[in-house]
Amino acid sequence: MICPLCESSDSLPFWRDQKRTYRRCQQCQLVFVPPVYHLSQAAEKAEYDLHRNNPDDKGYRTFLSRLSTPLCERLPAGASGLDYGCGPGPTLSLMLAEAGFDLHIYDPFYAADTDVLQECYDFITCSEVVEHFRFPGREFSILWDMLKPDGWLGIMTKLVIDRQAFARWHYKNDPTHIAFFSRKTFIFLAEHLAARLEFVGSDVILLQKP
Repeated sequence: MICPLCESSDSLPFWRDQKRTYRRCQQCQLVFVPPVYHLSQAAEKAEYDLHRNNPDDKGYRTFLSRLSTPLCERLPAGASGLDYGCGPGPTLSLMLAEAGFDLHIYDPFYAADTDVLQECYDFITCSEVVEHFRFPGREFSILWDMLKPDGWLGIMTKLVIDRQAFARWHYKNDPTHIAFFSRKTFIFLAEHLAARLEFVGSDVILLQKP
């Protein structure tokens, strides 16, 4: 079973429930769902269509501020960015635009203009996105290539703690969540990318391109 992040063949069973099995890579520590359990694109979109992410929802804005606030503190005035995986109700991009930054959006289901993927940016955001990546190694390579030198990749995702916590973790129960990262996984990724790594709180990860 090949790890979809680092492509190591050294993975072991990590957990099993009534719906899926989960494996953990022994090299990068990514916990991943084997492809046999991945949803079809139609079924995946049907799940996303159930989301009610409203830019006018103050609670949702507060949630997203966990990423936007520390990111804004590190960006130069007028920086250009891409909200990658913006979802059906783009809000983070709106918040960053309101803060004075130039924003573009991309989502394979809701904003599939691939022209924006041909540009380079001062920052890229992935809020509650990376856990959906089928091939995170490939996705991170694409994102990293779009970043300018000194650019920031801002990620928000829940992190794996240990097997005991995973067993009762609601986050794994979403059928569209197929890649689960830990701090060790992001340390591995940062070393692979030669990136500066910062953890902010419990679920925000900032990677700066050298």
